[in-house]
Amino acid sequence: MSRGYADILLWAWLWLPVGPVLADLADTLEGVKPGIVAVGTLQATRQPPAVLLGTGFVVADGRHVITNAHVLPARLDSEHQESLAVFTGSGAQGAARQATRILVDEVHDLALLRIGGDPLPALRLAPGDGVREGQEIAFTGFPIGMVLGLYPVTHRGIVAAISPVVLPAHHSGQLDAAQIRRLRTRFDVYQLDATAYPGNSGSPLFDPRSGEVLGIVNLVFVKAGKENILKDPSGIAYAIPVRHARELLRKGLGEP
Repeated sequence: MSRGYADILLWAWLWLPVGPVLADLADTLEGVKPGIVAVGTLQATRQPPAVLLGTGFVVADGRHVITNAHVLPARLDSEHQESLAVFTGSGAQGAARQATRILVDEVHDLALLRIGGDPLPALRLAPGDGVREGQEIAFTGFPIGMVLGLYPVTHRGIVAAISPVVLPAHHSGQLDAAQIRRLRTRFDVYQLDATAYPGNSGSPLFDPRSGEVLGIVNLVFVKAGKENILKDPSGIAYAIPVRHARELLRKGLGEP
């Protein structure tokens, strides 16, 4: 290689734009964020009227939302007109829509909701299960719920490991009834090298380039199985693979 040619290559390399992943993610977010919703309850006579419990994302026809089952309230105060709701938009431009439970998958901690009104932009569910360890990911949601308000926040990282949802204990005394049930229905989850917070449960885990949903961020359900013997909770975040959301959606829409 001649010295002149080498100098040209060096000059071109120095002037190449840096941070292509960040640029791709910024472009992807423009399409993803309109399909991110907060999930909670609404009661006109309460202060504040809206309570955010977690995150969800729009799928299918734009009138269905997937979230974690544990995000949904155990009961609603129907006597005082409390209702399940999703919250769309951002900041002062946010709006509430009443939601209805369509189907709950307790095994994988997923829930399908239906909302009224005009369709919202739906996120695409990845068609396969080709997620690999080390793969770059991102997720967007509402960490810490009401504290930060209706401002979706995005985190990115990698899939650090793919491992079972529950690990066998060293002795039976460390197992409770819920863990025994999970040991009978074991499935793999994604361990993430990214920090999620309360309120991120139900956030879509997506490919930073394509925006396809790869999984659903989960904090409470998975940690209860994998980290029950820890005295203090770790900062590790997990996600449920998207294939379980595809199956939930298929059943919820009555597809064969």
